[in-house]
Amino acid sequence: MNFFLLQVQNAVDTLTNAATTQVVPKKEMHLIDLLMQAGWIMIPLLLLSVATVYVFVERWLAIKKATEVDGNFMNIIRDNILSGNVTAARNFARNTQNPVGRIIDKGLQRIGKPIDSIENSMENVAQLEMYKLERNVNILSVISKVAPIFGFVGTLVGLMQLFFNINATGEYELSTIAGGIYTKLITSISGLVIGLIAYLCHNILHTQVEKALNKMEASAADFLDVLQEPTR
Repeated sequence: MNFFLLQVQNAVDTLTNAATTQVVPKKEMHLIDLLMQAGWIMIPLLLLSVATVYVFVERWLAIKKATEVDGNFMNIIRDNILSGNVTAARNFARNTQNPVGRIIDKGLQRIGKPIDSIENSMENVAQLEMYKLERNVNILSVISKVAPIFGFVGTLVGLMQLFFNINATGEYELSTIAGGIYTKLITSISGLVIGLIAYLCHNILHTQVEKALNKMEASAADFLDVLQEPTR
């Protein structure tokens, strides 16, 4: 009987101690701390992210400005050509300060020559304008491929350092290993995120360039139609 009571008392004491034991709060993960612990590889990743933002914003503003064409632009050009005032048409085209204006200005300079010659001259200017619009856009494509590689390299280097320290010190507690691994994985995650953002930005700018090309082609076609209109 005494043995039974002793067992009951021990069980009660165990439950009491468990109930009074303080719960250890979970350790919170802060993004800034993880980035700081990721190591030197975050420096080139940071530079790649800054380059992505800079190239995207700079090209977006440049392409947007280049595609802003007055809705009455071709109507004014048409009226001046039909009235024989080519000089006024050229002045208006030059003052437009966009790819469409420069293409039309080149066509106006070639008035009097065969249509094929005028069209070829305008196509040459259009190619130069496309080159200007696409300048630095391919940098985003390069970043989208390079950033994940940097991230993976950072993770592999970090894991190599972690296992080297374990081998040198003989400390292989699970908490130490897990903590080292998740802090090193942040470089891979950062590289993938930066690469994805650069890829999306590249596609967005490429789409805007295609829209600008369509506007230039449409304006050039309208201009050629205007040149042939009096002879119809």
